[in-house]
Amino acid sequence: MASLLPALRQAAPKLTRQFFQCSHCRCLPRVATRTDIFKEASPKYIRASESSTRRVSSTASGNSAAETSSSSTLSSLNRTSGQKAKTKTRFFPNKSDKSVAYWLLGSAASVFGIVVFGGLTRLTESGLSITEWKPVTGSLPPATEEDWESEFNKYRSSPEFKMLNPNMTLSEFKSIYYMEWTHRLWGRFVGLSFAIPALYFIARRKVSGPMALRITGIAGLIGFQGVLGWWMVKSGLKDDLFATGSHPRVSQYRLVAHLGTAFLCYCAMLWNGLSILRTHKLLGNLQVAEASLRRLRNPRLRIFRSSVGALAVLVFITAMSGGLVAGLDAGLIYNEFPYMGLGLTPPKSELFSDFYSHTPDNSDIWWRNPLENPSLVQLDHRILATTTFTSVMALWAYSRFSSNVRTILPGPARKGVHGVVGFVFLQVVLGISTLIYLVPLPLASAHQAGSLALLSYVLILGSRSWLPNRRVSTLLAKRFATAKMTPKRSVQSKLRMRKQNSASEGAQKTAVV
Repeated sequence: MASLLPALRQAAPKLTRQFFQCSHCRCLPRVATRTDIFKEASPKYIRASESSTRRVSSTASGNSAAETSSSSTLSSLNRTSGQKAKTKTRFFPNKSDKSVAYWLLGSAASVFGIVVFGGLTRLTESGLSITEWKPVTGSLPPATEEDWESEFNKYRSSPEFKMLNPNMTLSEFKSIYYMEWTHRLWGRFVGLSFAIPALYFIARRKVSGPMALRITGIAGLIGFQGVLGWWMVKSGLKDDLFATGSHPRVSQYRLVAHLGTAFLCYCAMLWNGLSILRTHKLLGNLQVAEASLRRLRNPRLRIFRSSVGALAVLVFITAMSGGLVAGLDAGLIYNEFPYMGLGLTPPKSELFSDFYSHTPDNSDIWWRNPLENPSLVQLDHRILATTTFTSVMALWAYSRFSSNVRTILPGPARKGVHGVVGFVFLQVVLGISTLIYLVPLPLASAHQAGSLALLSYVLILGSRSWLPNRRVSTLLAKRFATAKMTPKRSVQSKLRMRKQNSASEGAQKTAVV
């Protein structure tokens, strides 16, 4: 008992330091204080340390395996805790949530609908019925007869009423007013249904950092789209854009800007939604992802991928030329196909007329006629539409009969090519029918919707055939490396456990003997 008390007194400070010290501090080197330095320098401390070293050395050999395993466990815990700390400091996750993709696709469907409805508003001559832009107070229609009379009086002062609808009644005015009011209300709904969820997803960290920037850009583009809409309508409320006595219209340049911005909003929503779903699909099944990416990285598909990108640009330009046709009412002339009058093209004097020049030397006829001459605008649209159809069929033939592409192209991309072919055939039939039947309302609206549907399927084909961006590729490379290292680590851990078990069994046998 007398020999046990000094040993307890000597071990007590060590035990207290071990019990009342956090696990994180145990792994860190202890900083020496002034008291420790004086203790280490004293002869009494040196003799005590030597004796304790001799006593501990006998037991250290038996516990070396346990200390090694505990140190390896602590180091692994430190690594995992460091990784968790790094992930906690990052505000945005590595990938966006699937709910963001579904929200983006739903917003794209809403924009698709408002584009088609905007075409109906233009075809029914309803776009100029509301002569003021009130983003907040204009959300409600007139409530009383006095309010309706006030709105009707404002419309009576517009050039459209004076030149086109001088005999319009109040009931007829209400029908076109409700068309334009619904179009503007739908635009407000698109903006609010995008901005409010965007703030929620960003605040709740449901999107990655780059996706947050893209969503913010799309929200700004929607707001700019509303400003462009009023800028377009404002051009039709004054008669300095058309000749005296002619049909009132808005500026075809502003119409194309308004339509093009709507197309860009739609494409951005659709593409980002598809990219999020594709990222989840690739990360969800690494074996399928590795096989698919190995095919897409093949150099023999480089021409195919570039062709899909060029086709998307061509379809967009063709749709914008259709906006020029709509703005100039160019579809009401030369209502036959493929001829335009006596030949495939009108006379050159009609295509490049001095009538559309604004300078004395007629130096601007080369760019004003393609943008302001209805005959040349319709011819340009026909040429672009024919080029688009030919390009789609050439892409299909390349994917079908080229041995380099046919054996490498993934199945979803091959189905995407077939979908683009079907939509381009439908669009050609709708375009020719609209022209021959003098632009009836159902066919003209379907033709405008078909252009956006064709562009949508080209983007879908691109999402199936283009390589993922650099950020997603880096994330996939890390997942592939982790998946390859996991079996090796499991084998090494098993071997280590076997060695530890054998060492502990040997120590137990020695203790028994």
